[in-house]
Amino acid sequence: MSLMKRKLSGLAGATALAVALTVPASAPSLAAAPSAAARAGTTATGDPSPAAIDAYLAKAMRSTALPGMSVVVTHNGKVVHAAGYGHDSAGRPITGSTPMRVASLSKSFTAMAVMTLVDAGEIALDEPVARWLPEFRMADPRARGVTVRHLLNQTSGITDGTVDIRAAESATTLTGYVAALSTGTLAADPGTRYAYCNANYELAARLVEVTGGLPFGEYVRRRIFAPLGMTGSAVGDRTIMPEDGFDSLFGVWTARSEPRAFLYGGGAGGVITTAADMGRWLITQNGYGNRPVRPRSLLAMHAPSAVGGYGMGWGRESLDGAELLVHAGNLFTYTAVQAIVPDTGYGFAVMTNSAGLYDDTYDVLTGLVAMSRGRAPATPGGGRQWVELTLGLTALAAAGLGVLGVLRSRRWARRRAGGPAWRLTLGLVTGLPPVALLALYPDLISVLMNGRTVTWEQLTYHAAPLTVTMAVAAAAGAATTVMRLLRLRSVVSSR
Repeated sequence: MSLMKRKLSGLAGATALAVALTVPASAPSLAAAPSAAARAGTTATGDPSPAAIDAYLAKAMRSTALPGMSVVVTHNGKVVHAAGYGHDSAGRPITGSTPMRVASLSKSFTAMAVMTLVDAGEIALDEPVARWLPEFRMADPRARGVTVRHLLNQTSGITDGTVDIRAAESATTLTGYVAALSTGTLAADPGTRYAYCNANYELAARLVEVTGGLPFGEYVRRRIFAPLGMTGSAVGDRTIMPEDGFDSLFGVWTARSEPRAFLYGGGAGGVITTAADMGRWLITQNGYGNRPVRPRSLLAMHAPSAVGGYGMGWGRESLDGAELLVHAGNLFTYTAVQAIVPDTGYGFAVMTNSAGLYDDTYDVLTGLVAMSRGRAPATPGGGRQWVELTLGLTALAAAGLGVLGVLRSRRWARRRAGGPAWRLTLGLVTGLPPVALLALYPDLISVLMNGRTVTWEQLTYHAAPLTVTMAVAAAAGAATTVMRLLRLRSVVSSR
């Protein structure tokens, strides 16, 4: 499954299921004037002009109704366009220098940090991790065979379902994170199956600390950020603190802070950066400018593993006829996606200070890729609005039917009392499926998200519209069932 679509497909499946089951059965950055070529949308060489990109992104902000977005487009060794749109939670305009959380895009930075150590001869990709990280132990003897490459390829056999991921994510240090994995097992022999799991990259970050001799964030700053001139970037929020992001509840954006448990400044999702800095990052990923690793190491990062399309912090995606290297990132109040097109030298990063049931960054990226190929971009947006409208109408319908069920419960009891037992039972249990669905909600989402651990707290963030809809439907179904039972008891006792 596409890295960019994983969250969307899982939650969309849950949304569709919820809509089916939750109704209770009671029945501008450029000041210069553009040239003629720019007004046509391309430069003299046929590439999209900065003015055309800016116009497309301004239109995307209107069509997606996002609160804020920062974007960079690069081509070969230069930044074509880097700018911000909208506002942050403090009301300030987003710019190309606004700090943004990029979540799992961090994995490509962690992979490069590891590769700097490979280039220096400090570690080897195909040697067991435990050789350099003896603290890495699991309750599975196969873990001794997990190599550095397995971690970066996400083929170690470690999954959210086989380790205590909640205990690991509550750790305050990488050492504590690794220690929390000690009771876990592997879902498959190392190197035989791809499974996306943050634990792989937290282990990789700890490996960097041990072999690099510096805290992970400091190592990345010295060996990656500084050489590339990424002065507005950091790992963790101790030195750079972005503003709170936004979640949408039926179209209303609400500023919320990221859950503390998920601000862990590790290798899986701790990077904070800007559009301007991401431009430098994308340029080096396409083989231009300063390069912290050797060309062969860069190629190794981009190459897929033998058992899946994921390389080392990068996945592969076909989009609009182009073969891209991509990675998406989703936190609970921030969303991002990055992509490079090795054949054309283009690079893209789209970052938003919001999170919803539908990921608009992918649609914006799709338009930018189309422009880089000389095609007119489709207008992004609409997906989130339609999903939330559908859920909102479902919640209203569930509430209305619940009220109707309660008001009609006396008449229902009079009609059913003394009738066939099967008919009476059926009338009582028809309001319970939404209750059962709500009780199973986190586990259901976990299944749809390929076994990723899901907590109730998480479900109150970008999934809030779905959560509210399911809660309303469950309350309506439960109220209808309880009132029918009470009315039935009253009718029976009065006879």
